[in-house]
Amino acid sequence: MTQAVEYFVFDIESVADGELIASVRYPGESLEPSAAVARYREELLETKGTDFIPYTFQVPISIAIGKVDPNFRLLDLVVLDEEASRSHVMTDLFWRGWKAYHHPTLVTFNGRTFDLPLLELAAFRYGLSVPSWFDLSRRSYEQPRNRYNTAAHLDLHDILTNFGATRFSGGLNLAAQILGKPGKMDVEGHMVQDLYERGEVSRIHAYCRCDVLDTYFVFLRTAVMMGHITLEVEQGLIGETKQWIEAQRDTMPGFADYLDRWGDWPNPWIAAEESSDEYSGGASDAGVADAVRSTID
Repeated sequence: MTQAVEYFVFDIESVADGELIASVRYPGESLEPSAAVARYREELLETKGTDFIPYTFQVPISIAIGKVDPNFRLLDLVVLDEEASRSHVMTDLFWRGWKAYHHPTLVTFNGRTFDLPLLELAAFRYGLSVPSWFDLSRRSYEQPRNRYNTAAHLDLHDILTNFGATRFSGGLNLAAQILGKPGKMDVEGHMVQDLYERGEVSRIHAYCRCDVLDTYFVFLRTAVMMGHITLEVEQGLIGETKQWIEAQRDTMPGFADYLDRWGDWPNPWIAAEESSDEYSGGASDAGVADAVRSTID
């Protein structure tokens, strides 16, 4: 019997389309694709302070998905079309998989501004039909692409910033490290283009896979914060997931490094229980209320 998948926790890495850049940015100059990419990066660095090329000029090169069940348990983590790394194939697999699993909630960290627009543009580029996602016949707030439809897409960055009301400095790296998880390791997003040009696609896949692990753990803590699971359940799921990662340490690229840099969240409630019974995370609601009233009085 197939296990139910409620969430797709995913991440995307992408590279620039040199031919498109040469055609749009430098028409008539007969630039080679690699030269066009290099020139655009230099211009961006000089004018913007970053050489990150806008997503409109990029194509997916790695898509990693963590399949999560209704009880927030990680069932599997896959990289689409990992061996061949074909952009059009992995895009098609993503959208067909989303349909096949009956439209699981997409979970990202800041995917609202990059991952999903990139996937939508890739569907446009490759002539793919995704009517269930582009469903404009529903009421606006029920449409999957509506910013506040968290049943269709839960952007953890949106939750942590109250949908852009604040700035979340540090990004996924910071959120993961708050929880003791590795965050960024040997590879960061700005390195992907250079890795791709050197033919190190396997490192890109490993990086993408580990970003999904970080996103999953941030997702669990967000679920605690939102009241969907308890802290005790979250800690149990983290323990199960660590065992799952350990079982695949030698076969799944990136997992060994992730485990070597693994950290456990320093639970202040355990420390509180050891030092005092007056107030702890394990206390009953009534006990907590009494403790708060006593503190206020």
